[in-house]
This record gives sequence, C-alpha cells and structure tokens, in this order.
Amino acid sequence: MKLLLDENLSDRIIHKIIDLYPDSHHVKTLSLLNTDDSLIWEFAKFNDFVIVSKDSDFHQRSLLYGYPPKFIYLRIGNNPTSKIVEILRDNFSIIREFYNSETESILILS
Repeated sequence: MKLLLDENLSDRIIHKIIDLYPDSHHVKTLSLLNTDDSLIWEFAKFNDFVIVSKDSDFHQRSLLYGYPPKFIYLRIGNNPTSKIVEILRDNFSIIREFYNSETESILILS
C-alpha cells in the first residue's frame, strides 16, 4: 500500500509507518509542497497512491470525482504527530481492507 501524506501532516510520520506502508511518501519528498490539490490528486491517481489528509478539500474532491485515487480522511482536529502515527498503525487492517475494496473511495478515520 502506498500512502501519500498531504502537507498538513508531518513528513516525520513516514519513517514511523513505512514498515506497514512500504513505498509511502510525503508530498515534501516528492517536491509537491505548496502544490494545487488537483495536481496532487492527479499525481496520486497515476502513481497508485492513497491520499491521506486532514484537508476537507480532498474529501469534497473525492465525493465529486470518486476514485482513483482513494482517500483517507483524518477527521482528528489538531493532534500531535504521535496520534496520527497511532491511528495509521492501529487501523492497518481497516486501511488494507479499504485499499483492496472495489467499491469504497473514502475512508474516514477519527
């Protein structure tokens, strides 16, 4: 599973989840910081990433366009990086099931 973390999440998360989500990246490492959401969307779509974000704009885009790409919406407010890592690690089975689903395009975690 390849996750693409949006810029509203810390790039430090990647090295704490890479064992579960190999080939995952933060937009920063792909030179996509301060990039329009539509370009990130297209990048994820053509490179088989699942976008992970707290940004409601991606949620709206996912509702409008469906998938690919799939989208994980973290509705968690202002939480420390450790909490986000915990959510991604603790929900690995749910995320894997979502990733493999033929019908689901949005997963909301809180």
